Amino acid sequence: MDYISTRGGLSISAGSAILRGIADDGGLYVPSSFPILTNELLEKMVPMDYSERAVEVLSLYLTDYTKEELKSYAEKAYSRFDGDPAPILKIDDDLYLLELFHGPTYAFKDLALTILPHLILSARQKAGEKNKTLILVATSGDTGKAAAEGFKDVEGTEIIIVYPSEGVSELQKLQMKTSEGDNVHFIGIEGNFDQAQSLVKKMFADKKINEKFEKMGYTMSSANSINWGRLAPQIVYYVSAYLDILGCEEIKLGEKINFVVPTGNFGNILSAYYAKKMGVPINKLIVASNSNDVLTEFFNNGKYDANRPFYKTMSPSMDILISSNLERLLFELSGRDFEYIKVLMKELKEKGSYAIDFEKIKDGFSGFAAYMSDEENTEEGINAFYEMYDYVLDPHTAVAANVYSDYIFDTEDKTKSVIVSTASPYKFAKDVYRCLTGNNEKDPMNALKRLHDYTMTEVPEELLELDMMPIIHDKVVKVSEAEETILSIVADKKK
Repeated sequence: MDYISTRGGLSISAGSAILRGIADDGGLYVPSSFPILTNELLEKMVPMDYSERAVEVLSLYLTDYTKEELKSYAEKAYSRFDGDPAPILKIDDDLYLLELFHGPTYAFKDLALTILPHLILSARQKAGEKNKTLILVATSGDTGKAAAEGFKDVEGTEIIIVYPSEGVSELQKLQMKTSEGDNVHFIGIEGNFDQAQSLVKKMFADKKINEKFEKMGYTMSSANSINWGRLAPQIVYYVSAYLDILGCEEIKLGEKINFVVPTGNFGNILSAYYAKKMGVPINKLIVASNSNDVLTEFFNNGKYDANRPFYKTMSPSMDILISSNLERLLFELSGRDFEYIKVLMKELKEKGSYAIDFEKIKDGFSGFAAYMSDEENTEEGINAFYEMYDYVLDPHTAVAANVYSDYIFDTEDKTKSVIVSTASPYKFAKDVYRCLTGNNEKDPMNALKRLHDYTMTEVPEELLELDMMPIIHDKVVKVSEAEETILSIVADKKK
């Protein structure tokens, strides 16, 4: 299967799309068409384990990799998880949780970032790439550690991760600052995630920057969800969730379900949309936003406006106003109209906003619903869910749980629904402990232990050991200095 840019241009192979990360025209790579999962194939996949399902799905998209290669990569990636990489937990008669935090960094990013390094390394070999690959990443919290863990000491790669120094949880920051690997580098910026993401995208699009890296022996790529190699593995867990519910005879083949997804950059829920396009029976995709509710407004009135206050919340991975992957959705809903996408993205860059032509794409909106949960409601949601189900939610998943309640109140929809749980609550121990007990514990490690004592739930061992690990990465710079800092890191590695 070939891949095309959302803004036009020639098609390229899957491996090339994964190596490049972002198209030369600034667009995002998408498959030239979507493969279909027939009922026959879905039934065949029910008894498979997660790795086997991943091979079936990925082989439909990554056609320049053999099934044997994909099998090897999937087994290596998902052997790093504690049991089932994406288990389904039944919460109530019509409600399930999809737990995506059983990987090495306890966040959903692990499902893709454990396999992406294998895909990039293989693509380098297939292309005869002599340059090293420079992985440049912007993170709002979880991607940073997951990418570092996936790429540490991977042959032929250097990875530089940019994060908002005061825009992540303290445990997320500790995870990043203590990350090991000779090829791993972190840079904190005195700004927010949108500024980090804009910096990375600007560097990808800057020909002079690319030429400088080329002279130093590096070709740029990304581990953000702008890279197709991040999105494709995420499709798998939506397919797998449906198959698990089907396999437990909770639904019949062809019966539709809903997914409720906490989202900021729109990559996670976009993967669910792609699963739906492949034939997974999905009724509604419910977009869950925190106080940075630009996506809620967009899906409810068709206007995307990033010119609004930016809020730092207890769900920092959703503190985003520029949702990059929305471009991919608009591309599909507009009938793959390259020129229309160029116009919208030009308006976003120049004005910080755009309004869609409802007559052009309104039909595609019927598959989505969008709500938001502010800080007060999120706190109440963590409490209510714990009291009702004896289950501890992280703040991002609590946003989704609140949104699901609002959606049910408005619609009385009886469709079985899956809340996508994106991180371990222990990554946000201070906030979760405060929400549950009303007590403020300033020290993040003490909060982690107190949360365990209060809930008697299992603490991830890696998090317990964070305060005993040496700080390796402590660089923090102004946004205006970040580009030069990245160049200097690469130049120093070249020496």
